Amino acid sequence: MNKIVMITGASGGLGQTAGRMMMEAGWQVAQVTRDESRMDPKQEDIGKIIESDVSTPEGSKAAIELIQDRFGEAPSALLNCAGSVLIAPMHRTKLEQYRECLQANLDSAFFSLSAFVAALIKKKRSGAAVLISTVAARIGVANHEAIAAAKGAVEGLVRSASATYAAKGIRINAIAPGLMKSPATARFFLNDKVNQQIAFQYPLGRYGDLKDAASAAAWLLGDEAGWITGQILSVDGGFTAVRPMIRR
Repeated sequence: MNKIVMITGASGGLGQTAGRMMMEAGWQVAQVTRDESRMDPKQEDIGKIIESDVSTPEGSKAAIELIQDRFGEAPSALLNCAGSVLIAPMHRTKLEQYRECLQANLDSAFFSLSAFVAALIKKKRSGAAVLISTVAARIGVANHEAIAAAKGAVEGLVRSASATYAAKGIRINAIAPGLMKSPATARFFLNDKVNQQIAFQYPLGRYGDLKDAASAAAWLLGDEAGWITGQILSVDGGFTAVRPMIRR
């Protein structure tokens, strides 16, 4: 298996962190973004930048073709970090917000994965993909209706697609992170008191770091996870599985 990874949503915090981590581990990194102007110039040392909108079938196919042109072959790994965060109660969510949330989170996952597996099948090669879900798809979190619906669908996509393509040696998994401090979530971390309240929600006593999610995703894409497919790995400090003991 070659070591070319296609990372969508590469301009975001998780895409950047994962890209640098995987480059340091010996991967060639194709950083896919729909708007190259949003990329930090420093990211050019992570890997080649590919401009394409993977929330459409045409854009996802174009991204694969551009990677083939610039790297000499199609990627053997996909990390779909494309997405957006929408925190609002359902009755206050406008139709355009809902549609944009599904496009950014579900459509990008579906179409990038579809183009990725099609390229592998054409070349009769194995590979691995990791999609991104959220704790809000696994446990009820207030004001997360749209994002929970989108990411819940992503989890269903992982299970069905992993069954479809397992016989071809294509592994498909996802991670479901808790709240991580990143440029996209900076508005939630207002001050030390609020940050402490956020940390107290997690049994391990802290909120997430981008490296937590990036490490889990990189492991699932690597050979060490070669017998794992169809799984949703919670990376959430115990949020969805553990009720901590309260000491007074």
